[in-house]
Amino acid sequence: MHSPTVMEAEDEVLQVLEVCEAIEEVKELIVTNLEEDCHTNSPPVESSAPGSKLSQDDNWGETTTAVTGTSEHSLSQEDIVRITKDLEDSVGLDCRRYFTLTLAVILGLLVFLTPLAFLVLPHLLWPEKLQSCGTACEGLFISVAFKLLILLLAVWALFFRPPRAGLPRVFVFRALLAVLVLLFVVSYWLFYGVRILDSQDENYQGIVQYAVSLVDALLFIHYLAIVLLELRQLQPCFSVCVTRSTDGEIRHYNLGQLSIQRAALAILEHYYCDFPVHNPALLSASKSRAAKHLAGLKVYNVDGEFPAAPAEGPGNNAAAGLAHSQSRAMIAAAARRRDTSHNELYYEEAEHERRVRKRKARLVVAVEEAFTHIKRLQEEEQKKAPGDVMDPREAAQAIFPSMARALQKYLRTTKQQHCHSMESIQQHLAFCITNNMTPKAFLESYLAPGPTLQYSRDHWLARQWTLISEASVTSGLKDGSIFLLKCVDFSLVVTTKKIPYIQMSEEYIDPKSHKFVLRLQSETSV
Repeated sequence: MHSPTVMEAEDEVLQVLEVCEAIEEVKELIVTNLEEDCHTNSPPVESSAPGSKLSQDDNWGETTTAVTGTSEHSLSQEDIVRITKDLEDSVGLDCRRYFTLTLAVILGLLVFLTPLAFLVLPHLLWPEKLQSCGTACEGLFISVAFKLLILLLAVWALFFRPPRAGLPRVFVFRALLAVLVLLFVVSYWLFYGVRILDSQDENYQGIVQYAVSLVDALLFIHYLAIVLLELRQLQPCFSVCVTRSTDGEIRHYNLGQLSIQRAALAILEHYYCDFPVHNPALLSASKSRAAKHLAGLKVYNVDGEFPAAPAEGPGNNAAAGLAHSQSRAMIAAAARRRDTSHNELYYEEAEHERRVRKRKARLVVAVEEAFTHIKRLQEEEQKKAPGDVMDPREAAQAIFPSMARALQKYLRTTKQQHCHSMESIQQHLAFCITNNMTPKAFLESYLAPGPTLQYSRDHWLARQWTLISEASVTSGLKDGSIFLLKCVDFSLVVTTKKIPYIQMSEEYIDPKSHKFVLRLQSETSV
């Protein structure tokens, strides 16, 4: 008869064996679920006790009728804090944006109403003293009307455009132009008040010509605005290198004479179209590998137990020396193990590439077979077709289950499962069916990571960027300028190089100088 202690030990051994079997069966599933938990803030996977079920988020590969697990709109405490901070920041940005827009509207009304006021005020204040307006004066009315219409359209096209971003500082050239226009209009009003209103000038044709000169000057200022705001930056002057801090992705762009904040805006616009989407799951492999190597190292104190916190006294130096020797031993052991870690990395990458090729082949076959089950009906066939005709959305939902499992396994293997939801995949499938695309065109969005704008709005909408620069952000770009664009997950490091001055020379070659002779040798076959 066994003692209670022995029976408890046997029960524990049986439980451990059952747990090991369960882990071996769902090992890959547990790893992918843990990765999904890190990126989607979903509830953690339950412990694999005997008979327990593993909760799967977005498990549309096994059941395509609904998204299992937590809702895709669930929020964690971190999400609530982040959303609250974004709302607070957006309130300040909106107030500043509306304040700037209000000032621009007030200045615009002042500019357009001033010439009209110059023409109307004499008729309201001293109409009996005004001289009659002749043919030349009436012709100036037409000139003022059309010039004001042209100026209105030009100002609307240049200034009243949807804002692309909220910059940390004001746009210097635009502010200078606004101040110039304000001073210009005030100067005209002062001259008008002193020389025309006070003296009640009777020469109405001269007043009309004065208003025409104001409109002409405003048109020239608008031309100056086009040169400063649009034409000045067109000629490339600098080559910038943009490096993403996490994975080292690099792009090069040519920019003109821009301030640092305007250059940062241009770089971000290129980033969303040129850089592949940022995938933190691809960076976890190196971190886990380093943690595994360090976790395998242990240091033992054969002389006795090392105190947790050394007391003050003469023994502090001995304790510090022991701790220093242990750290040196850890570093030396890690260096010796590093000599063989490249073999592990090589075999891990080879195994991962083999799995990716295998899953890709299964996915391609599954998608090609699924596309063979649908056929586009022609107009004459639609009249004869039975009642089971489907629209593109229904056709996508009908063939999606046959490819869902293979697609989900491929996305998990390539760590892209958090970038594509079941709803987005079905919408893309319906889009491909509507436009008569091939299976290869459908798979292209999943076989290679695309730019950020290709994915759902959750990956790029309301992304808060912080511009970090030692120089003032309103100063222009210079050779060697360095600044950072930082967001929550990563940062973009931007380095600037000036495009060198190119000296070209000309060398003339006479066309008649192209003469050749045939050189024959004994071994030549000619």
